[in-house]
Amino acid sequence: MLMDHLLLAGAGLLAGVINALAGGGTFFSFPVFLSLGLPPIVANASNAAAVLPAHPLAAWSARQHLSNYPHLWRLILISLIGAVLGALALNQVGNQQFKIAIPYLLGIATILFAYGQRLQAWLMGQREHQVLGVLGLIIMGSIAAYGGFFSAGMGVMLMAGLLLIGVHDLAVNNAIKNLLGGLVNFVAVLIWAWQGLIDWSVVPMAFVGAVVGGLLGARIGRYLPAVWLRRVVIVMGGSLTLIYAIWA
Repeated sequence: MLMDHLLLAGAGLLAGVINALAGGGTFFSFPVFLSLGLPPIVANASNAAAVLPAHPLAAWSARQHLSNYPHLWRLILISLIGAVLGALALNQVGNQQFKIAIPYLLGIATILFAYGQRLQAWLMGQREHQVLGVLGLIIMGSIAAYGGFFSAGMGVMLMAGLLLIGVHDLAVNNAIKNLLGGLVNFVAVLIWAWQGLIDWSVVPMAFVGAVVGGLLGARIGRYLPAVWLRRVVIVMGGSLTLIYAIWA
């Protein structure tokens, strides 16, 4: 029991740091919940509840960057709608199908992030200013639905989506990612709790670790060069796609 608690706390800490830096940290905590014998869907929901504070804490630490994006409220609204739809869909999917889908979802996210700037230039005609039209809302709403369905990897997808709609300043991108990620996770956890998909006995230790990790990650992010942040995300996404493809 003590080892389980230490493992959960360490997983929450690592997930909090990585989520604050680049997203995808819950892919390190998700296997811990699975190792405790939880079904994949319950492990996913419990994992999301445990690392819930990571994104909001990081967003608060970087709140000065949020005012630099003019369409924030539209992003918030479409993300909330997507989160509700995704969270409701989770309970309709069987555990085996959910497990098989994981590497495909993460692989798409990694490709989007790695080539997001090139894709954005093609879609937006290489405009220098930031644009959020119907296509951008569809992209961000779809990512929010993904996050409401599967908590791990959402940060990578949000950063990729923000690149696609023109948010190339990684400090602003990361701040918006953390805000939207926190909102999507909060809505999803509320719905999953209502549906009885969360095992609350495994949540508290990882939750505490995630609080500490989120604060540490936000501080580290202030000093990490943007180019290294991109490389960390891409390497992390590619590695985890391979790991989960083997696991599935």
